Amino acid sequence: MPGAETKSVTIVGAGQAGLQVVLSLRRRGFSGRITLLGDENHLPYQRPPLSKAFLKGELEERRLYFKPATFYPDQGIDLHRSASVTRIDRSKRVVVTGNGREFGYDRLVLATGATPLRIPLPGSNRDGVCVLRGIDDAMALREFLLRDGRLVVVGGGYIGLEVASAARQLGRDVSVIERLPRVMSRVTSPVVSDFYLDLHRRHGVDIRLGETITGILGDDRVIGVRLGSGAELAATTVLVGVGVQPNQQIAAEAGLRCDNGILVDDGLRTSDPSIYAAGDCARRVFPDGHTLRLESVHGARDHGERIAANLAGDAVVPDDPPWFWSDQYDVKLQTAGLSTGFAELQVRGDPGTGHFSVLYFLNQELTAVDAVNDPSTFMAVKQLLKKQIRVTANEVRDPKLELKALLPATTQRKATQ
Repeated sequence: MPGAETKSVTIVGAGQAGLQVVLSLRRRGFSGRITLLGDENHLPYQRPPLSKAFLKGELEERRLYFKPATFYPDQGIDLHRSASVTRIDRSKRVVVTGNGREFGYDRLVLATGATPLRIPLPGSNRDGVCVLRGIDDAMALREFLLRDGRLVVVGGGYIGLEVASAARQLGRDVSVIERLPRVMSRVTSPVVSDFYLDLHRRHGVDIRLGETITGILGDDRVIGVRLGSGAELAATTVLVGVGVQPNQQIAAEAGLRCDNGILVDDGLRTSDPSIYAAGDCARRVFPDGHTLRLESVHGARDHGERIAANLAGDAVVPDDPPWFWSDQYDVKLQTAGLSTGFAELQVRGDPGTGHFSVLYFLNQELTAVDAVNDPSTFMAVKQLLKKQIRVTANEVRDPKLELKALLPATTQRKATQ
């Protein structure tokens, strides 16, 4: 039994995925030594509010923390903060931190997360240029947003638009520069992109599509940006939100297989069976050969739970469909499943009312939903996908059909909650 062989687990990364491994191991009765190494000086915390309530000053820092400081010694968790791991010695089964300290393991979990991409632009080191990933980033951005002047957001994805929403609610002027023809184009359909473009413009955001930034103007501090069109735009703060790259360096240097993420099998094991990877840094290889790296709270939780089940010697947790949410102004977008490569979509409801959903189909089969202020449709589709109930496009063309009616009676109640 795998659980009986594992006396110590060391986890590199104290974010959502790393902490989920800890919580799930203890809940499953694992009594061995658990070492949790985080490279920040903060207690493990949740990231989604950083671009929303925390950025607007509506949420105190202490409420970001998953658990109070006393939880870790009480549960026998050896938590080390400001412990940046720089090397894995697989032969000795130890990880080494920047100050030379070594931590041993029977099983190792890499939950190293991802790092925001930066654009190599002239002036990108000026005061006022920032990214958003951790608490310190959010605190710095919040300070910048207290200054008079304009925020320029580079990138019209989730993070960029969530920050734009928060900044407008704080009374700041905002411009969003997106090089592609529509916002959120990598993650959703034109229907949803058009809705959010209109939403932000109605709230006074200056969104420029098909545009780039070629330089950041100023001396020590930002005073503006130069656009690819040659125009200049005044700004006191520039947020770069153009995506992330997985933190796979220590894994690659240790000889683990990596390809835009640390490659893991169905059980989240790397090419070294004593090492697992979870969260944003992990790219899962499925039995049919396709690979997937999920950047979401759900993905991190799911990975952590699956790893803990393996380490504790329990039955592997069944897959849950990926899901995600985004809060912008008074609008909540909830996504379940994967719409990548969809062949057909159906719109249920009217985008003009601000309450609608988009269903996505591939080979006539329902694969995902984007629900805008429509939690009942989101929950119904999430349960249909979880239960692997096949739903075709033809079956749901009638807009009066309630999707929860396609669920077993015992599940319909859950889809209504």
